[in-house]
Amino acid sequence: MKKILLCCSAGMSTSMLVKKMQQAAESKGIECKIDALSVNAFEEAIQEYDVCLLGPQVRFQLEELRKTADEYGKNIAAISPQAYGMMKGDEVLQQALDLIK
Repeated sequence: MKKILLCCSAGMSTSMLVKKMQQAAESKGIECKIDALSVNAFEEAIQEYDVCLLGPQVRFQLEELRKTADEYGKNIAAISPQAYGMMKGDEVLQQALDLIK
């Protein structure tokens, strides 16, 4: 099972994207656990996930958070504002899966 963490400023707007990603995963037969959390929970949570994607509103923290992700051997990237804004769950899911491989 793939474990994907999405982080944004409060974890709220990203929860809608999580639903779209879960639908995309189900339609492709991919078993995933996808959660949305506040970026403040990142340091504690990253250990439990395979990858983390940041919402556009916190992408400025990418390099700082990458240091922690690297310590745990986890990949991290920012979601494109277009994919996030249009709630393209399939596109964001694929981005996460590509980072896990």
